[in-house]
Amino acid sequence: MSTNAFDFRTVPSLRVEWGGAARLGQRIAARFSARRALLVTDAGLVRTGLVAPVADDLRANGVSVAIFDAVVADPPEHVLLACAAQGRAHGADLVIGLGGGSSLDVAKLAAVLLTGTRQTLAEMYGVDRVVGGRLPLVLVPTTAGTGSEVTNIAILTTGQTTKMGVVSSRLYADDVLLDAALTVGLPAIHTAATGIDAMVHAIEAYTSRHRKNPLSDALAREALRLLSANLITACRDGADRAGREGMLLGAMLAGQAFSNAPVAAVHALAYPLGGHHHVPHGLANALMLEPVLRFNARAAAPLYAELADVIGAPDAGGTRADAFVAGMRALLDASGAPRRLREVGVTADTLPRLAADAMRQTRLLVNNPVDVSEADALALYRQAF
Repeated sequence: MSTNAFDFRTVPSLRVEWGGAARLGQRIAARFSARRALLVTDAGLVRTGLVAPVADDLRANGVSVAIFDAVVADPPEHVLLACAAQGRAHGADLVIGLGGGSSLDVAKLAAVLLTGTRQTLAEMYGVDRVVGGRLPLVLVPTTAGTGSEVTNIAILTTGQTTKMGVVSSRLYADDVLLDAALTVGLPAIHTAATGIDAMVHAIEAYTSRHRKNPLSDALAREALRLLSANLITACRDGADRAGREGMLLGAMLAGQAFSNAPVAAVHALAYPLGGHHHVPHGLANALMLEPVLRFNARAAAPLYAELADVIGAPDAGGTRADAFVAGMRALLDASGAPRRLREVGVTADTLPRLAADAMRQTRLLVNNPVDVSEADALALYRQAF
Protein backbone atom coordinates (compact mmCIF):
# COMPACT_ATOMS: atom_id res chain seq x y z
CA MET A 1 0.00 0.00 0.00
CA SER A 2 1.53 3.37 -1.02
CA THR A 3 2.19 6.16 1.47
CA ASN A 4 1.00 9.67 0.80
CA ALA A 5 3.67 12.36 0.83
CA PHE A 6 4.08 14.10 4.19
CA ASP A 7 6.45 16.40 6.08
CA PHE A 8 7.70 15.80 9.61
CA ARG A 9 9.62 18.32 11.71
CA THR A 10 10.85 18.45 15.27
CA VAL A 11 13.65 19.92 17.38
CA PRO A 12 17.23 19.10 16.33
CA SER A 13 18.57 18.18 19.76
CA LEU A 14 17.00 16.66 22.87
CA ARG A 15 18.49 15.19 26.04
CA VAL A 16 16.73 13.12 28.70
CA GLU A 17 18.54 13.21 32.04
CA TRP A 18 17.29 12.90 35.61
CA GLY A 19 18.81 15.85 37.47
CA GLY A 20 20.15 17.35 34.26
CA ALA A 21 18.81 20.84 34.96
CA ALA A 22 21.47 21.37 37.61
CA ARG A 23 24.06 20.97 34.85
CA LEU A 24 22.31 23.05 32.21
CA GLY A 25 25.03 25.70 32.29
CA GLN A 26 27.65 23.14 31.31
CA ARG A 27 25.52 21.98 28.41
CA ILE A 28 24.81 25.50 27.15
CA ALA A 29 28.42 26.64 27.47
CA ALA A 30 29.53 23.64 25.41
CA ARG A 31 26.87 24.02 22.70
CA PHE A 32 26.46 27.78 22.25
CA SER A 33 28.76 30.78 21.92
CA ALA A 34 26.10 33.04 23.47
CA ARG A 35 26.88 34.16 27.01
CA ARG A 36 24.02 36.50 28.00
CA ALA A 37 20.89 34.50 28.76
CA LEU A 38 17.33 35.57 29.43
CA LEU A 39 15.76 32.88 31.62
CA VAL A 40 11.95 32.91 31.28
CA THR A 41 9.93 31.35 34.11
CA ASP A 42 7.22 32.15 36.67
CA ALA A 43 7.31 33.44 40.24
CA GLY A 44 5.83 30.27 41.69
CA LEU A 45 8.63 28.17 40.26
CA VAL A 46 11.20 30.62 41.63
CA ARG A 47 9.65 30.19 45.10
CA THR A 48 10.03 26.41 44.91
CA GLY A 49 13.79 26.81 44.67
CA LEU A 50 14.05 25.05 41.30
CA VAL A 51 15.28 28.08 39.37
CA ALA A 52 18.22 29.12 41.57
CA PRO A 53 20.40 26.01 40.97
CA VAL A 54 19.89 26.38 37.22
CA ALA A 55 20.86 30.05 37.29
CA ASP A 56 23.85 29.29 39.54
CA ASP A 57 25.18 26.66 37.14
CA LEU A 58 24.75 29.01 34.20
CA ARG A 59 26.76 31.70 35.98
CA ALA A 60 29.39 29.18 37.09
CA ASN A 61 29.91 28.36 33.42
CA GLY A 62 30.34 31.93 32.29
CA VAL A 63 26.75 32.69 31.27
CA SER A 64 25.28 35.94 32.58
CA VAL A 65 21.61 35.46 33.51
CA ALA A 66 18.62 37.78 33.72
CA ILE A 67 15.56 36.06 35.19
CA PHE A 68 12.11 37.08 33.96
CA ASP A 69 9.65 35.50 36.40
CA ALA A 70 6.39 37.32 35.56
CA VAL A 71 4.86 34.65 33.32
CA VAL A 72 1.28 33.79 34.25
CA ALA A 73 -1.12 31.13 33.01
CA ASP A 74 -2.69 31.99 29.66
CA PRO A 75 -0.11 34.76 29.23
CA PRO A 76 -1.41 38.02 27.77
CA GLU A 77 0.56 39.96 25.18
CA HIS A 78 1.83 42.52 27.70
CA VAL A 79 3.67 39.79 29.61
CA LEU A 80 5.56 38.79 26.47
CA LEU A 81 6.38 42.42 25.68
CA ALA A 82 7.70 42.96 29.23
CA CYS A 83 9.79 39.82 28.87
CA ALA A 84 11.31 41.03 25.62
CA ALA A 85 12.01 44.44 27.17
CA GLN A 86 13.96 42.82 30.01
CA GLY A 87 15.86 40.72 27.50
CA ARG A 88 16.84 43.81 25.50
CA ALA A 89 17.97 45.62 28.66
CA HIS A 90 20.18 42.62 29.50
CA GLY A 91 21.58 42.41 25.98
CA ALA A 92 20.38 38.82 25.78
CA ASP A 93 21.83 36.66 23.02
CA LEU A 94 20.17 33.42 24.22
CA VAL A 95 16.72 32.60 25.63
CA ILE A 96 16.00 29.78 28.07
CA GLY A 97 12.43 28.73 28.85
CA LEU A 98 12.09 26.93 32.20
CA GLY A 99 8.60 26.02 33.40
CA GLY A 100 5.20 24.97 32.15
CA GLY A 101 3.78 25.56 28.72
CA SER A 102 3.11 29.25 29.33
CA SER A 103 6.76 29.97 30.17
CA LEU A 104 7.97 27.97 27.20
CA ASP A 105 5.57 29.75 24.84
CA VAL A 106 6.67 33.18 26.08
CA ALA A 107 10.32 32.15 25.70
CA LYS A 108 9.74 31.09 22.10
CA LEU A 109 8.20 34.40 21.09
CA ALA A 110 10.69 36.43 23.13
CA ALA A 111 13.48 34.78 21.16
CA VAL A 112 11.82 36.10 17.99
CA LEU A 113 11.15 39.61 19.30
CA LEU A 114 14.71 39.98 20.61
CA THR A 115 16.11 39.83 17.10
CA GLY A 116 14.85 43.38 16.64
CA THR A 117 12.13 42.33 14.20
CA ARG A 118 9.75 45.05 13.08
CA GLN A 119 6.96 42.53 12.70
CA THR A 120 4.10 43.04 15.15
CA LEU A 121 2.48 40.26 17.14
CA ALA A 122 -0.72 40.76 15.18
CA GLU A 123 1.23 40.01 12.01
CA MET A 124 2.61 36.80 13.51
CA TYR A 125 -0.65 35.16 14.56
CA GLY A 126 -1.65 32.27 12.33
CA VAL A 127 0.35 29.67 10.44
CA ASP A 128 3.78 30.35 8.90
CA ARG A 129 3.58 34.13 9.23
CA VAL A 130 6.75 34.76 11.25
CA VAL A 131 9.53 36.33 9.18
CA GLY A 132 13.18 36.72 10.07
CA GLY A 133 15.09 34.71 12.65
CA ARG A 134 15.30 34.36 16.41
CA LEU A 135 17.90 34.06 19.16
CA PRO A 136 19.22 30.63 20.19
CA LEU A 137 16.50 28.92 22.23
CA VAL A 138 16.72 26.26 24.96
CA LEU A 139 13.57 24.82 26.57
CA VAL A 140 13.26 22.87 29.83
CA PRO A 141 9.72 21.78 30.82
CA THR A 142 8.70 21.39 34.46
CA THR A 143 5.30 19.83 33.74
CA ALA A 144 4.39 16.73 31.75
CA GLY A 145 1.59 18.16 29.67
CA THR A 146 1.85 20.73 26.93
CA GLY A 147 4.75 19.25 24.98
CA SER A 148 5.57 22.88 24.11
CA GLU A 149 9.27 22.08 24.34
CA VAL A 150 9.07 20.24 21.01
CA THR A 151 6.29 22.12 19.22
CA ASN A 152 6.35 25.04 16.79
CA ILE A 153 3.37 26.68 18.49
CA ALA A 154 2.99 29.49 21.04
CA ILE A 155 -0.34 30.63 22.48
CA LEU A 156 -1.12 34.08 23.89
CA THR A 157 -4.25 35.69 25.30
CA THR A 158 -5.31 38.66 23.21
CA GLY A 159 -7.71 41.28 24.47
CA GLN A 160 -9.72 40.13 27.47
CA THR A 161 -10.63 36.56 26.63
CA THR A 162 -9.43 35.38 23.23
CA LYS A 163 -6.47 33.08 22.66
CA MET A 164 -4.41 33.26 19.49
CA GLY A 165 -1.65 31.03 18.24
CA VAL A 166 1.61 31.62 16.43
CA VAL A 167 2.61 28.56 14.40
CA SER A 168 6.01 28.66 12.73
CA SER A 169 8.98 26.36 12.19
CA ARG A 170 11.09 29.17 13.68
CA LEU A 171 9.60 28.33 17.08
CA TYR A 172 11.26 24.91 17.24
CA ALA A 173 13.90 25.13 19.99
CA ASP A 174 17.57 24.52 19.30
CA ASP A 175 17.95 22.33 22.36
CA VAL A 176 15.57 20.62 24.80
CA LEU A 177 16.28 19.08 28.19
CA LEU A 178 13.82 16.65 29.77
CA ASP A 179 14.60 16.39 33.49
CA ALA A 180 11.73 14.55 35.17
CA ALA A 181 13.16 15.43 38.61
CA LEU A 182 11.78 18.94 38.00
CA THR A 183 8.23 17.52 37.95
CA VAL A 184 8.42 15.72 41.31
CA GLY A 185 6.96 18.63 43.29
CA LEU A 186 3.95 19.06 40.99
CA PRO A 187 0.72 18.65 43.02
CA ALA A 188 -1.60 15.76 42.15
CA ILE A 189 -4.30 17.97 40.62
CA HIS A 190 -1.76 19.62 38.30
CA THR A 191 -0.20 16.27 37.49
CA ALA A 192 -3.63 14.99 36.49
CA ALA A 193 -4.61 18.02 34.43
CA THR A 194 -1.32 18.31 32.56
CA GLY A 195 -1.13 14.56 32.02
CA ILE A 196 -4.62 14.45 30.54
CA ASP A 197 -3.69 17.45 28.38
CA ALA A 198 -0.86 15.37 26.94
CA MET A 199 -3.21 12.45 26.33
CA VAL A 200 -5.55 14.79 24.45
CA HIS A 201 -2.60 15.82 22.26
CA ALA A 202 -1.94 12.19 21.39
CA ILE A 203 -5.59 11.36 20.72
CA GLU A 204 -6.26 14.44 18.61
CA ALA A 205 -3.07 13.94 16.59
CA TYR A 206 -4.08 10.33 15.92
CA THR A 207 -7.55 11.35 14.73
CA SER A 208 -6.58 14.65 13.03
CA ARG A 209 -8.28 15.20 9.70
CA HIS A 210 -5.22 16.82 8.13
CA ARG A 211 -1.52 15.90 8.10
CA LYS A 212 -1.96 12.69 10.08
CA ASN A 213 0.94 10.46 8.99
CA PRO A 214 2.76 7.24 9.97
CA LEU A 215 5.36 9.03 12.12
CA SER A 216 2.83 11.13 14.03
CA ASP A 217 0.71 8.00 14.49
CA ALA A 218 3.62 6.03 15.94
CA LEU A 219 4.50 8.86 18.31
CA ALA A 220 0.87 9.33 19.37
CA ARG A 221 0.43 5.63 20.13
CA GLU A 222 3.60 5.42 22.21
CA ALA A 223 2.75 8.67 23.96
CA LEU A 224 -0.70 7.40 24.88
CA ARG A 225 0.73 4.08 26.06
CA LEU A 226 3.22 5.80 28.38
CA LEU A 227 0.75 8.37 29.65
CA SER A 228 -2.09 5.94 30.33
CA ALA A 229 0.28 3.54 32.09
CA ASN A 230 1.81 6.18 34.38
CA LEU A 231 -0.86 8.83 34.98
CA ILE A 232 -2.44 7.33 38.09
CA THR A 233 0.92 6.34 39.58
CA ALA A 234 2.24 9.88 39.14
CA CYS A 235 -0.93 11.34 40.66
CA ARG A 236 -0.86 9.05 43.70
CA ASP A 237 2.90 9.05 44.32
CA GLY A 238 4.49 12.18 42.94
CA ALA A 239 7.97 11.00 43.91
CA ASP A 240 7.78 7.81 41.83
CA ARG A 241 10.69 8.26 39.42
CA ALA A 242 9.51 5.79 36.81
CA GLY A 243 6.06 7.36 36.79
CA ARG A 244 7.42 10.88 36.44
CA GLU A 245 9.83 9.89 33.68
CA GLY A 246 7.12 8.01 31.81
CA MET A 247 4.80 11.02 31.96
CA LEU A 248 7.43 13.52 30.79
CA LEU A 249 8.58 11.31 27.93
CA GLY A 250 4.98 10.64 26.92
CA ALA A 251 4.11 14.35 26.95
CA MET A 252 7.11 15.09 24.73
CA LEU A 253 6.19 12.36 22.24
CA ALA A 254 2.63 13.67 22.14
CA GLY A 255 4.02 17.14 21.48
CA GLN A 256 5.98 15.84 18.51
CA ALA A 257 2.87 14.10 17.23
CA PHE A 258 0.50 17.07 17.39
CA SER A 259 3.09 19.51 16.11
CA ASN A 260 2.90 17.55 12.87
CA ALA A 261 -0.73 16.37 12.96
CA PRO A 262 -2.60 19.26 14.59
CA VAL A 263 -5.13 19.11 17.42
CA ALA A 264 -8.80 19.86 16.97
CA ALA A 265 -12.13 20.36 18.75
CA VAL A 266 -11.11 19.52 22.32
CA HIS A 267 -8.58 22.36 22.20
CA ALA A 268 -10.94 24.68 20.33
CA LEU A 269 -13.51 24.26 23.12
CA ALA A 270 -10.90 24.44 25.87
CA TYR A 271 -9.46 27.83 24.90
CA PRO A 272 -12.60 29.88 25.72
CA LEU A 273 -12.72 28.23 29.16
CA GLY A 274 -9.29 29.67 29.86
CA GLY A 275 -10.11 33.05 28.37
CA HIS A 276 -13.44 33.60 30.15
CA HIS A 277 -13.10 31.56 33.34
CA HIS A 278 -9.33 31.19 33.76
CA VAL A 279 -9.59 27.41 33.78
CA PRO A 280 -6.01 26.09 33.37
CA HIS A 281 -5.45 24.79 29.86
CA GLY A 282 -4.79 21.17 30.79
CA LEU A 283 -7.85 21.03 33.02
CA ALA A 284 -10.01 22.64 30.32
CA ASN A 285 -8.94 19.90 27.90
CA ALA A 286 -9.68 17.25 30.50
CA LEU A 287 -13.18 18.63 31.04
CA MET A 288 -14.04 18.66 27.33
CA LEU A 289 -12.42 15.37 26.33
CA GLU A 290 -15.22 12.86 26.93
CA PRO A 291 -18.02 14.84 25.23
CA VAL A 292 -15.83 15.42 22.17
CA LEU A 293 -14.76 11.77 22.03
CA ARG A 294 -18.40 10.73 21.89
CA PHE A 295 -19.22 13.40 19.31
CA ASN A 296 -16.36 12.36 17.03
CA ALA A 297 -17.01 8.63 17.32
CA ARG A 298 -19.21 8.63 14.21
CA ALA A 299 -16.08 9.24 12.13
CA ALA A 300 -13.22 8.20 14.42
CA ALA A 301 -14.54 4.85 15.73
CA PRO A 302 -12.00 2.72 13.79
CA LEU A 303 -9.15 4.80 15.18
CA TYR A 304 -10.61 4.69 18.69
CA ALA A 305 -10.69 0.91 18.38
CA GLU A 306 -6.95 0.92 17.71
CA LEU A 307 -6.31 3.21 20.67
CA ALA A 308 -8.37 0.96 22.94
CA ASP A 309 -5.64 -1.64 22.59
CA VAL A 310 -2.94 0.99 23.25
CA ILE A 311 -4.41 1.91 26.66
CA GLY A 312 -5.35 -1.69 27.45
CA ALA A 313 -9.06 -0.91 27.71
CA PRO A 314 -11.11 -3.95 28.72
CA ASP A 315 -14.15 -4.91 26.66
CA ALA A 316 -17.18 -3.02 27.90
CA GLY A 317 -19.92 -5.01 26.19
CA GLY A 318 -19.91 -2.85 23.07
CA THR A 319 -17.45 -2.05 20.32
CA ARG A 320 -13.74 -1.51 20.85
CA ALA A 321 -14.38 2.18 20.19
CA ASP A 322 -16.85 2.15 23.09
CA ALA A 323 -14.18 0.43 25.18
CA PHE A 324 -11.72 3.22 24.42
CA VAL A 325 -14.14 5.95 25.51
CA ALA A 326 -14.96 3.97 28.66
CA GLY A 327 -11.27 3.41 29.35
CA MET A 328 -10.51 7.10 29.03
CA ARG A 329 -13.46 7.94 31.29
CA ALA A 330 -12.08 5.54 33.91
CA LEU A 331 -8.67 7.22 33.74
CA LEU A 332 -10.25 10.66 34.07
CA ASP A 333 -12.27 9.51 37.09
CA ALA A 334 -9.26 7.88 38.78
CA SER A 335 -7.02 10.91 38.22
CA GLY A 336 -8.95 13.04 40.68
CA ALA A 337 -9.32 15.93 38.25
CA PRO A 338 -12.65 17.82 38.28
CA ARG A 339 -15.11 16.26 35.85
CA ARG A 340 -17.73 18.99 35.35
CA LEU A 341 -17.54 22.60 34.21
CA ARG A 342 -19.72 23.64 37.13
CA GLU A 343 -16.99 22.36 39.49
CA VAL A 344 -14.46 24.92 38.20
CA GLY A 345 -16.62 28.02 38.33
CA VAL A 346 -18.23 27.93 34.89
CA THR A 347 -21.84 29.15 34.95
CA ALA A 348 -24.62 27.95 32.68
CA ASP A 349 -25.42 31.43 31.39
CA THR A 350 -21.94 31.74 29.84
CA LEU A 351 -22.17 28.57 27.73
CA PRO A 352 -23.59 30.31 24.62
CA ARG A 353 -20.79 32.88 24.71
CA LEU A 354 -18.22 30.08 25.07
CA ALA A 355 -19.69 28.32 22.05
CA ALA A 356 -19.55 31.49 19.96
CA ASP A 357 -15.93 32.07 20.93
CA ALA A 358 -14.99 28.46 20.18
CA MET A 359 -16.09 28.94 16.58
CA ARG A 360 -13.31 31.49 16.16
CA GLN A 361 -10.74 28.69 16.56
CA THR A 362 -10.88 27.81 12.88
CA ARG A 363 -7.20 26.82 12.88
CA LEU A 364 -8.15 23.93 15.18
CA LEU A 365 -11.70 23.07 14.13
CA VAL A 366 -10.62 22.36 10.56
CA ASN A 367 -8.66 19.36 11.88
CA ASN A 368 -11.59 17.74 13.68
CA PRO A 369 -12.79 14.46 12.15
CA VAL A 370 -16.40 15.76 12.34
CA ASP A 371 -17.50 19.28 11.41
CA VAL A 372 -18.50 21.34 14.47
CA SER A 373 -21.23 23.98 14.29
CA GLU A 374 -21.93 26.56 16.96
CA ALA A 375 -24.98 24.53 18.00
CA ASP A 376 -22.74 21.46 18.32
CA ALA A 377 -20.28 23.41 20.44
CA LEU A 378 -23.05 24.57 22.76
CA ALA A 379 -24.35 21.02 23.10
CA LEU A 380 -20.85 19.79 23.97
CA TYR A 381 -20.44 22.46 26.65
CA ARG A 382 -23.82 21.49 28.09
CA GLN A 383 -22.77 17.84 28.21
CA ALA A 384 -19.60 18.86 30.06
CA PHE A 385 -21.47 21.17 32.43
